[in-house]
Amino acid sequence: MNINLEGKIALVTGASRGIGYFTALELAKAGAHVIASARTVGGLEDLDDAIKAIGGSATLVPFDLADMNAIDALGGSIFERWGKLDILVANAGVLGVISPIGHIEAKVFDKVMTINVTATWRLIRSVDPLLARSDAGRAVILSSGAAHKCRPFWSAYSASKAAVEALARTWAGETQSTPLRITSVDPGATRTAMRAQAVPGEDPQTLPHPSEVAKAILPLLGPGVTETGKLFIVRENKLADYRLPE
Repeated sequence: MNINLEGKIALVTGASRGIGYFTALELAKAGAHVIASARTVGGLEDLDDAIKAIGGSATLVPFDLADMNAIDALGGSIFERWGKLDILVANAGVLGVISPIGHIEAKVFDKVMTINVTATWRLIRSVDPLLARSDAGRAVILSSGAAHKCRPFWSAYSASKAAVEALARTWAGETQSTPLRITSVDPGATRTAMRAQAVPGEDPQTLPHPSEVAKAILPLLGPGVTETGKLFIVRENKLADYRLPE
């Protein structure tokens, strides 16, 4: 499927590696100008080189999502330079630890909630007025199967992703009468650093590469999307509906 995103402005968080990196690259291939955000400057510079190599363009914004003032300022900066935002991919997140609930340190739990939930809410708040100025605003919030499986020892991450899905669905309900379309995506097990941290004994070569997941996500960011508030899962490099309770 060819998607034309010429003239579109896209913001991707966690863009220095993994799914965020390759989604940013796919957006650039489709013609969007990518605002790439992450903590790791080196990874962002690698992304910038890759985007330039295909004739695309990017703006690098290195900062830590724990810096709430920086998130607020980002929205203002986007408005001043472009006057709108067409696409948001809220991808950045942290795993925390795989541990019994009672063994998780408070500072670890707080960090997971800060980065995965509070920063996502703050980001939505910052860019919602900008997406409203687009004729076809699109937002994809990255979730996880952990939000529904709630496996033992995954409490912090599972709770954070359930909360992120709730934010996305609520936001979609509030904007359903506008052109903005909002979806959540469970990418499934993917060959990323976070997956290696969570399941260290797994052979990464048995998992889909994040570039394949990025290609599956891209159609949700195109102007032809009509559905909002839905959760999709990536399986065998394709999107499938995940039926949520009414």
